[in-house]
Amino acid sequence: MSRPEELTTARLSLRRPAPADVDLVHALHTDPRACAHNPSDLLRDRPEARERLQRWDAHWRQHGVGYWVVSRDDRRLGFCGVKVMRLHDRDVLNLFYRLDPAAWGDGVASEAATAVVAWATTRRPGLPVVARVRPDNVASRRVAERAGLRRAAHLDTPGEDGLDWIFTTGDLHPVPREA
Repeated sequence: MSRPEELTTARLSLRRPAPADVDLVHALHTDPRACAHNPSDLLRDRPEARERLQRWDAHWRQHGVGYWVVSRDDRRLGFCGVKVMRLHDRDVLNLFYRLDPAAWGDGVASEAATAVVAWATTRRPGLPVVARVRPDNVASRRVAERAGLRRAAHLDTPGEDGLDWIFTTGDLHPVPREA
């Protein structure tokens, strides 16, 4: 895997994942609490975690953006980052955050997401950052809002695990379809 870049905040350090982070990928993506709103993200075993980590590294190498390991006081808490994806026929940076439930409620996700959004908007200024949030996931909605994203109901779309409410940094509109 490539040499990691790093971001820091007042309390956190964020770095690109390394092969040794497979245990963290496995732990979080086999925890039903961590994936409660996105059960399709659950993994069955370590080989799947290894494959996911390899996909994340390939994304970094291809796009120059990706997911970060979030740590505080040398304790790895989870992941936060962006990936390039298509939404309504446009490229966007999809904001992702998944933390160990033991770290919930302390502002870690908001702090990490804010740092990632600031970094991503300077790294890829032509792409808006979006967060896809399940309507009943109040905590995720608050993280997106604290990171500077605003609700864009006109962009809501069906997702793998239910309706995705869309929050965005930019003025994003669906591409009109030709009749």
